[in-house]
Amino acid sequence: MTVHVTPAGDAVRVVTIDRPDRRNAIDAEHVEALREAVVDAPAGTRALVLRGEAGHFCAGADLKGFEGPEFAGLLRGLLHALRDAPFPCLAAVEGAALGAGTQLAIACDLRTTTDDATFGIPAAKLGLMVDPWTVQRLVALAGSGTARAMLLAAGTVSGADAHRLGLAQRIGPPVTALDWAAEIAGQAPLTISGHKLVLNALDAALPVDPALGAAFDRAWASADLQEGKVAFAERRRPRFRGE
Repeated sequence: MTVHVTPAGDAVRVVTIDRPDRRNAIDAEHVEALREAVVDAPAGTRALVLRGEAGHFCAGADLKGFEGPEFAGLLRGLLHALRDAPFPCLAAVEGAALGAGTQLAIACDLRTTTDDATFGIPAAKLGLMVDPWTVQRLVALAGSGTARAMLLAAGTVSGADAHRLGLAQRIGPPVTALDWAAEIAGQAPLTISGHKLVLNALDAALPVDPALGAAFDRAWASADLQEGKVAFAERRRPRFRGE
């Protein structure tokens, strides 16, 4: 398995995606391994750092390794595990943080980034749709205008701009996140876990609208998604037909 969990001191866990040949893209197996690394963190864990090996955080979903909305459901479970962990989760972003990579980063509580990292959700280039919680979280962290550019125009944001916007809190290489996690681990854990509960509770309730679910299902079942995957594999522009 190319997901590694290592301790960094007594209270910090480091979870590393190690698929450099795929720029750390993840499939269903890796999503489940990452979720287990979070939910099975031992008692006494006070911070968790999520990082990628060999210069990239995560280039998104491995398009050779997912089929249909089942992958989206597994990914949502991982995102919520990061959100609901009783300790802070930090994303150490460098290189590509695209699609599921950006989703992983924003599901964490805090983010560090290199100046030249790239955040983006290129779903519109593939024909799929991200879940409403991801949209809500992106708006809360990056602002509505940036979120709209990323979601509607498949725009990207550099690490430097992510820091300027508040999407990332510190600039530096991955060791920046490790140092920050060690600093956090030395502070009062009950205070931090309590504050995290309050911050999560302040998230607005997602709207209950059948149209949202229908739009999500329609995108994931579309011929456009299949065309997007084929075009990606063939390294050409997709020809979307809206069906």
